[in-house]
Amino acid sequence: MDSASEWDDWGSRDAPPPTDLGRLVVEVDGVAVGDVSWHSVWYGASGGSRALNIGISLAPAARGRGIGSHAQRLLAQHLFATTDVVRVEAFTDVANVAEQRALERAGFSREGVLRQAQARADGRHDLISYSLLRSDLD
Repeated sequence: MDSASEWDDWGSRDAPPPTDLGRLVVEVDGVAVGDVSWHSVWYGASGGSRALNIGISLAPAARGRGIGSHAQRLLAQHLFATTDVVRVEAFTDVANVAEQRALERAGFSREGVLRQAQARADGRHDLISYSLLRSDLD
C-alpha cells in the first residue's frame, strides 16, 4: 500500500519481530487491496494459554466497503479451523472508530482499553481490545 494513513505512522520500527506469524493477501476481483496477518501471544506457560492476535491493512480505496470485516471474519475462521487456539484477538486505536465497527461486524467482542499500550510517531496511544472465541462460532 503506497498511501499511508494516520494508523500507519509508527515512527521507529525497532521492536523484535514475532517468531510465530503469518500473512495473507486480501484480494477483491483478483486485485490485491491489503493484507491480514497474525502472530501468537501467550497468557501463561501452557500451550492452552496461546491466542492469536490479528491485524489488517487495507488500501484507502478499499476501506468503508465491508472488505475489512469480511477478511477479518474469514481469517478468524481459518485460524480456528487450522489451529487449536480458543481465542483470536485484535487491538485498535481508541480513535479508530471504523476499525472498531469492522471488528464488531466481524463478530468480535469489545473487551476493554489498554492504556498507553502503543508507541507511535506522535506519542503514546490507548488501544481497545477485541476478541472472538472458538465458542462464539458455535
